[in-house]
Amino acid sequence: MPEIVTSIPLLIVTGVLAYVLGSIPFGLVITRLCGLGDLRSIGSGNIGATNVLRTGSKPAALATLLLDSGKGAIAVILARLLVGEDAAQLAGLMAFLGHLFPVWLGFKGGKGVATYLGTLLALSFPIGLAACLSWAVIAAIFRISSLSALIAALSVPIWLMVLGHPELMAVCIAMGALIWIRHADNIRRIANGTEARIGKKRDT
Repeated sequence: MPEIVTSIPLLIVTGVLAYVLGSIPFGLVITRLCGLGDLRSIGSGNIGATNVLRTGSKPAALATLLLDSGKGAIAVILARLLVGEDAAQLAGLMAFLGHLFPVWLGFKGGKGVATYLGTLLALSFPIGLAACLSWAVIAAIFRISSLSALIAALSVPIWLMVLGHPELMAVCIAMGALIWIRHADNIRRIANGTEARIGKKRDT
């Protein structure tokens, strides 16, 4: 954790604004704008890029990926520039929580992988890049998005130690733990061999 130097009221305002930004359900918005229907009734019902890809629209999936990762990165960057490093970490966490638990959708959001990676890239580009590469390697080998996310989340504390960023350990472990919790159903499907592969449509 960085030294807390920002006043509590300012940290609260930063956290609330980051949560609001993170809670924008870009996957849901994009699929509706593209006439692809309600994303929550397609595939896994998740609002993230992987499920958008199951609609068959690669441009919509790419846009969702960029926007979901971007909102985490933007929250961190703006908080760092306008407030400080302590606020940047809080903003990243709150944007991530906003994606997982958006107030607009009854607190039923996505699994947070893109927002998590975008947040990591903004907090520390080398750490974020290492996490993205970990995701990409596992995805290339197994073609299972959820498995890639789980392994990437597990790899982050290791990268933090190797690359020397202990001040990010607490916030990264918290986000990584939530990634695993949100993937509980996926873990069961991975274990029994029924988890869908990247790009493959799955019945709701």
